[in-house]
Amino acid sequence: MRVVIGILSAALIALMFAEFFVTFLLPRRVKRDPRIARQFLVILWRPWRWAAARSPKARADTMLGIFGPIGLLLVLGILAAGVMVGFAGLHWAERSTLGGDSAAAFGDDLYFSAGSFFTASTTAAPQGGFAKFLQIAEAASGFAVLFISIGYLPALFQAFSRRETAISQLDPRAGSPPTAGALLERSGESGWGEIDGYLREWETWAAEVMETQLSYPIIGWLRSQHVNQNWVAALTAVVDASAFAIAYAPGRSVGAEVTFAIGRHALADLSLSYRAPIPTEPVDRLSDADLEELIGRLRDSGLELDDGDEAKAKLDEMRLSYEKYAVAIADRLALGVPGWLPGEGAIEYWRLASGRGHGDQA
Repeated sequence: MRVVIGILSAALIALMFAEFFVTFLLPRRVKRDPRIARQFLVILWRPWRWAAARSPKARADTMLGIFGPIGLLLVLGILAAGVMVGFAGLHWAERSTLGGDSAAAFGDDLYFSAGSFFTASTTAAPQGGFAKFLQIAEAASGFAVLFISIGYLPALFQAFSRRETAISQLDPRAGSPPTAGALLERSGESGWGEIDGYLREWETWAAEVMETQLSYPIIGWLRSQHVNQNWVAALTAVVDASAFAIAYAPGRSVGAEVTFAIGRHALADLSLSYRAPIPTEPVDRLSDADLEELIGRLRDSGLELDDGDEAKAKLDEMRLSYEKYAVAIADRLALGVPGWLPGEGAIEYWRLASGRGHGDQA
């Protein structure tokens, strides 16, 4: 019996360390995803989202906003607890004596294991070479987990900060939530050349969002500061604007093409990473009436459009290649994806800030 427990305990320790390595250290996708961390977040997310959906809007956004940090801490706690239980099982299997004449009970082994992991002093002292080796190995494991976590969190929140900085910069041009219609209309006086250059700048941001959130998926669960802003909406609005520029702008829009390509790639890969169910029915975020309104607004803003059935068909084809992924991710993470035109709830936070007193809140 003790031999079997020892083998299972060693396997548990190996599994926890492998999970910790894939979750916190390995900065790339592998065939062996962090199953424990992913499944735990999925299981915890369902009741969390259910409770948030039945709360007032402000409270719901707060609940959803703290899910990411809490989930990260709980995943770390589960992995650490698994290591402690594994070492306790090895002590029990080895019949370690902790300062007494007989083998300690499993509860004493677990208490001693926790103390060793956190390098906390206990009154128990292991007897025998193997028991002392286990104590040193577990203490080293505890230090490794602590220091790796300390190094991991700053990198995580730096990536989050860079993502949110770009989203905030999008607000004056595209509003909140951001829409392609607002972005293109407000840039009408500048012409397609400047629009294409601006869209080109988003190529780097889209690539960074894809790479950081493929490597560290927990970033996707971290929400923006404002209720009407989120990374899926920002990425979708930029891809929308790029698709429209490719289809309707006279001449070739090279910046829009590269940004559209990397943005579509990001949405497709991230939908797979977050295991987002893809809608079986076609997604239509831009009705014919909205398209006509959008074209009218852009012409009024001064933009020249290469209108016609061919342009519409090209836009429809491009939308089919990415909108389903955007909607799937948004549904998975309980984030909003706006349409192509600003809705009634659209807000420009930079305008609110300019007229707000020191005591007001966003």
